[in-house]
Amino acid sequence: MMQRKSLLISVALGSLVWVSGCQSNDAPQHLTAEMYHGTLLDRHEIGVTQHTEYIEVKLDARDTQLRISEIMKVRDFLRAYVDVGHGPLVISMPQSAENPQLAVGAVAEIREFAWEAGIGYEAMLGAAYDASERNETPIVMAYKSYKAVAPKCRSLADIDMSDATSNTDLPTLGCAVRTNMAAMIAEPADLLGERELSEGDLMRRSMQLDLWRQGQPTPAARGESESTAISTAVQ
Repeated sequence: MMQRKSLLISVALGSLVWVSGCQSNDAPQHLTAEMYHGTLLDRHEIGVTQHTEYIEVKLDARDTQLRISEIMKVRDFLRAYVDVGHGPLVISMPQSAENPQLAVGAVAEIREFAWEAGIGYEAMLGAAYDASERNETPIVMAYKSYKAVAPKCRSLADIDMSDATSNTDLPTLGCAVRTNMAAMIAEPADLLGERELSEGDLMRRSMQLDLWRQGQPTPAARGESESTAISTAVQ
Protein backbone atom coordinates (compact mmCIF):
# COMPACT_ATOMS: atom_id res chain seq x y z
CA MET A 1 0.00 0.00 0.00
CA MET A 2 2.80 2.40 0.88
CA GLN A 3 4.54 1.72 -2.43
CA ARG A 4 1.29 2.28 -4.31
CA LYS A 5 0.71 5.63 -2.57
CA SER A 6 4.26 6.71 -3.34
CA LEU A 7 3.78 5.79 -6.97
CA LEU A 8 0.55 7.80 -7.20
CA ILE A 9 2.18 10.83 -5.58
CA SER A 10 5.12 10.61 -7.98
CA VAL A 11 2.79 10.43 -10.99
CA ALA A 12 0.75 13.40 -9.74
CA LEU A 13 3.84 15.52 -9.15
CA GLY A 14 5.18 14.59 -12.57
CA SER A 15 1.89 15.59 -14.20
CA LEU A 16 1.96 18.99 -12.48
CA VAL A 17 5.50 19.59 -13.63
CA TRP A 18 4.57 18.60 -17.19
CA VAL A 19 1.47 20.86 -17.23
CA SER A 20 3.35 23.83 -15.81
CA GLY A 21 6.11 23.28 -18.34
CA CYS A 22 3.61 23.28 -21.20
CA GLN A 23 1.98 26.48 -19.91
CA SER A 24 5.26 28.29 -19.59
CA ASN A 25 6.45 27.18 -23.04
CA ASP A 26 3.19 28.03 -24.83
CA ALA A 27 2.52 31.35 -23.09
CA PRO A 28 2.07 34.12 -25.69
CA GLN A 29 4.96 36.24 -24.49
CA HIS A 30 5.15 38.08 -27.83
CA LEU A 31 1.68 39.65 -27.49
CA THR A 32 1.34 43.27 -26.37
CA ALA A 33 -0.93 44.32 -23.54
CA GLU A 34 -3.20 46.21 -25.97
CA MET A 35 -4.18 42.95 -27.68
CA TYR A 36 -5.90 41.72 -24.54
CA HIS A 37 -8.24 44.71 -24.29
CA GLY A 38 -10.88 46.15 -26.60
CA THR A 39 -11.21 45.59 -30.31
CA LEU A 40 -9.42 46.69 -33.46
CA LEU A 41 -11.53 49.84 -33.55
CA ASP A 42 -10.43 50.72 -30.01
CA ARG A 43 -6.78 50.45 -31.00
CA HIS A 44 -7.21 52.92 -33.85
CA GLU A 45 -9.52 55.56 -32.42
CA ILE A 46 -10.59 58.63 -34.39
CA GLY A 47 -9.78 61.81 -32.53
CA VAL A 48 -11.80 65.02 -32.45
CA THR A 49 -10.36 68.53 -32.16
CA GLN A 50 -12.16 71.80 -31.59
CA HIS A 51 -11.48 74.80 -33.81
CA THR A 52 -12.60 78.41 -34.07
CA GLU A 53 -13.63 79.50 -37.55
CA TYR A 54 -13.64 83.23 -38.16
CA ILE A 55 -13.55 85.86 -40.87
CA GLU A 56 -12.94 89.58 -40.94
CA VAL A 57 -15.50 91.63 -42.83
CA LYS A 58 -13.64 94.67 -44.11
CA LEU A 59 -15.19 98.10 -43.79
CA ASP A 60 -14.19 101.09 -45.90
CA ALA A 61 -14.91 104.36 -44.12
CA ARG A 62 -15.78 105.93 -47.48
CA ASP A 63 -18.64 103.43 -48.11
CA THR A 64 -22.22 103.57 -46.88
CA GLN A 65 -22.80 99.79 -46.93
CA LEU A 66 -20.97 96.50 -47.31
CA ARG A 67 -19.28 95.80 -50.61
CA ILE A 68 -20.43 92.93 -52.81
CA SER A 69 -17.21 90.98 -52.25
CA GLU A 70 -17.68 91.16 -48.48
CA ILE A 71 -21.34 90.19 -48.76
CA MET A 72 -20.42 87.06 -50.73
CA LYS A 73 -17.81 86.19 -48.12
CA VAL A 74 -20.35 86.60 -45.31
CA ARG A 75 -22.92 84.41 -47.08
CA ASP A 76 -20.37 81.62 -47.58
CA PHE A 77 -19.40 81.84 -43.92
CA LEU A 78 -23.03 81.62 -42.84
CA ARG A 79 -23.62 78.54 -45.00
CA ALA A 80 -20.63 76.86 -43.37
CA TYR A 81 -22.00 77.72 -39.92
CA VAL A 82 -25.34 76.12 -40.76
CA ASP A 83 -23.55 72.95 -41.91
CA VAL A 84 -20.89 72.43 -39.22
CA GLY A 85 -21.17 75.29 -36.74
CA HIS A 86 -21.73 74.83 -33.01
CA GLY A 87 -22.54 77.27 -30.29
CA PRO A 88 -23.41 80.89 -30.96
CA LEU A 89 -22.54 82.84 -34.08
CA VAL A 90 -20.42 85.66 -32.68
CA ILE A 91 -20.54 89.00 -34.49
CA SER A 92 -18.00 91.42 -33.03
CA MET A 93 -18.01 95.12 -33.88
CA PRO A 94 -14.99 97.39 -33.29
CA GLN A 95 -15.39 99.73 -30.32
CA SER A 96 -13.81 102.63 -32.18
CA ALA A 97 -14.63 102.25 -35.87
CA GLU A 98 -13.55 104.79 -38.44
CA ASN A 99 -17.15 105.06 -39.57
CA PRO A 100 -19.41 104.04 -36.64
CA GLN A 101 -22.56 104.45 -38.67
CA LEU A 102 -21.25 102.08 -41.34
CA ALA A 103 -20.23 99.51 -38.69
CA VAL A 104 -23.67 99.53 -37.05
CA GLY A 105 -25.41 99.25 -40.41
CA ALA A 106 -23.08 96.42 -41.49
CA VAL A 107 -23.86 94.42 -38.33
CA ALA A 108 -27.58 94.86 -38.94
CA GLU A 109 -27.12 93.73 -42.53
CA ILE A 110 -25.13 90.66 -41.45
CA ARG A 111 -27.83 89.69 -38.95
CA GLU A 112 -30.38 89.92 -41.73
CA PHE A 113 -28.27 87.66 -43.95
CA ALA A 114 -27.99 85.18 -41.07
CA TRP A 115 -31.75 85.16 -40.58
CA GLU A 116 -32.23 84.47 -44.29
CA ALA A 117 -29.79 81.55 -43.99
CA GLY A 118 -31.99 79.97 -41.31
CA ILE A 119 -30.09 81.14 -38.23
CA GLY A 120 -32.33 82.36 -35.43
CA TYR A 121 -31.59 85.61 -33.64
CA GLU A 122 -31.15 83.66 -30.40
CA ALA A 123 -28.14 81.92 -31.97
CA MET A 124 -26.41 85.24 -32.72
CA LEU A 125 -24.17 86.77 -30.09
CA GLY A 126 -23.14 90.41 -30.34
CA ALA A 127 -19.78 91.52 -28.99
CA ALA A 128 -17.23 94.31 -29.27
CA TYR A 129 -13.46 94.28 -29.43
CA ASP A 130 -10.72 96.85 -28.91
CA ALA A 131 -9.37 97.93 -32.29
CA SER A 132 -7.24 100.82 -31.03
CA GLU A 133 -3.98 99.11 -32.04
CA ARG A 134 -5.18 98.05 -35.49
CA ASN A 135 -4.88 99.91 -38.75
CA GLU A 136 -8.19 98.47 -39.95
CA THR A 137 -11.43 98.06 -38.01
CA PRO A 138 -13.30 95.11 -39.57
CA ILE A 139 -16.28 93.24 -38.21
CA VAL A 140 -15.18 89.84 -36.89
CA MET A 141 -17.43 86.80 -37.17
CA ALA A 142 -16.64 83.50 -35.45
CA TYR A 143 -18.10 80.15 -34.44
CA LYS A 144 -16.93 76.82 -33.04
CA SER A 145 -16.42 73.72 -35.18
CA TYR A 146 -14.97 70.22 -34.82
CA LYS A 147 -12.64 68.21 -37.04
CA ALA A 148 -11.94 64.48 -37.12
CA VAL A 149 -8.34 63.38 -36.63
CA ALA A 150 -7.33 60.13 -38.30
CA PRO A 151 -5.22 57.63 -36.32
CA LYS A 152 -1.53 57.46 -37.08
CA CYS A 153 -0.99 54.18 -38.89
CA ARG A 154 2.30 52.33 -38.69
CA SER A 155 4.17 51.78 -41.91
CA LEU A 156 3.85 48.26 -43.27
CA ALA A 157 7.58 48.39 -43.93
CA ASP A 158 8.13 48.23 -40.16
CA ILE A 159 6.21 44.95 -39.82
CA ASP A 160 7.64 41.51 -40.50
CA MET A 161 4.89 39.88 -42.56
CA SER A 162 6.67 36.52 -42.42
CA ASP A 163 6.48 36.36 -38.64
CA ALA A 164 3.96 33.60 -37.95
CA THR A 165 4.71 33.26 -34.25
CA SER A 166 1.04 33.62 -33.42
CA ASN A 167 -2.28 33.68 -35.19
CA THR A 168 -3.13 37.17 -33.97
CA ASP A 169 -3.97 40.07 -36.23
CA LEU A 170 -1.39 42.57 -37.39
CA PRO A 171 -1.11 45.79 -35.38
CA THR A 172 -2.06 47.79 -38.49
CA LEU A 173 -5.27 45.86 -39.16
CA GLY A 174 -8.22 48.28 -39.23
CA CYS A 175 -6.14 51.44 -39.18
CA ALA A 176 -6.69 52.25 -42.87
CA VAL A 177 -10.43 51.72 -42.46
CA ARG A 178 -10.55 54.16 -39.57
CA THR A 179 -8.51 56.67 -41.57
CA ASN A 180 -11.05 56.51 -44.39
CA MET A 181 -13.88 56.90 -41.90
CA ALA A 182 -12.28 60.03 -40.44
CA ALA A 183 -12.14 61.54 -43.93
CA MET A 184 -15.81 60.74 -44.64
CA ILE A 185 -17.43 61.82 -41.37
CA ALA A 186 -19.65 64.80 -42.15
CA GLU A 187 -20.09 65.96 -38.56
CA PRO A 188 -17.16 65.04 -36.28
CA ALA A 189 -19.04 66.37 -33.26
CA ASP A 190 -21.26 63.30 -33.48
CA LEU A 191 -18.28 61.28 -32.20
CA LEU A 192 -18.57 63.24 -28.96
CA GLY A 193 -22.25 62.43 -28.61
CA GLU A 194 -23.36 66.06 -28.63
CA ARG A 195 -26.31 65.46 -30.95
CA GLU A 196 -29.21 63.22 -29.97
CA LEU A 197 -30.26 60.52 -32.41
CA SER A 198 -33.66 60.94 -33.99
CA GLU A 199 -36.24 58.23 -33.50
CA GLY A 200 -36.31 55.43 -36.05
CA ASP A 201 -39.15 54.90 -38.51
CA LEU A 202 -40.96 51.97 -36.92
CA MET A 203 -43.54 51.73 -39.71
CA ARG A 204 -40.84 51.58 -42.39
CA ARG A 205 -38.96 48.94 -40.42
CA SER A 206 -42.11 46.84 -40.06
CA MET A 207 -42.84 47.08 -43.79
CA GLN A 208 -39.29 45.96 -44.66
CA LEU A 209 -39.57 43.03 -42.29
CA ASP A 210 -42.88 41.94 -43.86
CA LEU A 211 -41.35 42.06 -47.35
CA TRP A 212 -38.41 39.99 -46.17
CA ARG A 213 -40.70 37.37 -44.65
CA GLN A 214 -42.65 37.15 -47.92
CA GLY A 215 -39.44 36.70 -49.90
CA GLN A 216 -39.93 39.96 -51.79
CA PRO A 217 -37.24 42.56 -52.58
CA THR A 218 -36.72 45.04 -49.75
CA PRO A 219 -34.93 47.92 -51.60
CA ALA A 220 -37.02 50.90 -52.63
CA ALA A 221 -38.32 50.76 -56.19
CA ARG A 222 -36.50 52.98 -58.68
CA GLY A 223 -38.23 55.14 -61.24
CA GLU A 224 -37.50 55.25 -64.94
CA SER A 225 -35.52 58.46 -64.55
CA GLU A 226 -33.20 56.91 -61.95
CA SER A 227 -30.07 54.99 -62.87
CA THR A 228 -28.05 52.35 -61.05
CA ALA A 229 -24.92 52.94 -63.14
CA ILE A 230 -21.68 53.10 -61.19
CA SER A 231 -20.09 56.51 -61.05
CA THR A 232 -16.96 57.03 -63.14
CA ALA A 233 -15.82 60.05 -61.16
CA VAL A 234 -12.75 58.25 -59.79
CA GLN A 235 -11.62 56.87 -63.15
